[in-house]
Amino acid sequence: MFNQSFSLLCMAMMALLTGVCLGGSDSPRGVSLPFVFDLNAVCDPPCRHAGICIRNSTCLCSRGYEGETCQYANCEPKCKNGGECLRPGKCRCPPGLGGKYCEKVACDGGCWNGGECVAVNLQAKCICPSSWTGSKCQEAVCPQGCQNGGSCVAPGICSCPETWLGGACHIAVCKKPCLNGGKCVSPDKCRCRSPFSGPQCEYRKNLF
Repeated sequence: MFNQSFSLLCMAMMALLTGVCLGGSDSPRGVSLPFVFDLNAVCDPPCRHAGICIRNSTCLCSRGYEGETCQYANCEPKCKNGGECLRPGKCRCPPGLGGKYCEKVACDGGCWNGGECVAVNLQAKCICPSSWTGSKCQEAVCPQGCQNGGSCVAPGICSCPETWLGGACHIAVCKKPCLNGGKCVSPDKCRCRSPFSGPQCEYRKNLF
């Protein structure tokens, strides 16, 4: 019994010399406290991570751990971007984050067209320039829109079907031109000015 008590006392003294914290203390970390070691002390729940019960419900924590029962690991510097300290110096990072302290952000597949990968609400996300959008900044933005089945293929540039032209695919194409001041209003369809009519406004109506 004496040998066991002496061993516990030696362990406690060694822990103090190597730098530890009182898990149940309200005093600021680093302030010297009178050391009282009770061989009959009981800690319930027990001290964790090699902590030593020095007084009833008071744990002496080993370096790198803190809390009432030494249950919390302490990472210095702290884990960033929502990372969790698993053990001293070891962080568990959220998906898309890496590095020793979760300081590195990695977007799956990368960010295209000048996008920047950053942590947003603890998740890796691409922040795109104003001319691009999408999860990887892979979709071009056409502020004017692309009408009549057109698609935006580059910032401000629409790819149009054969029957439409213009920056927004808004100009209809008539394979046969509209005559006599007629206007192409939809593919191969002319809107004629009076007194003309016909598919290409080629006929003049007799008004008398």
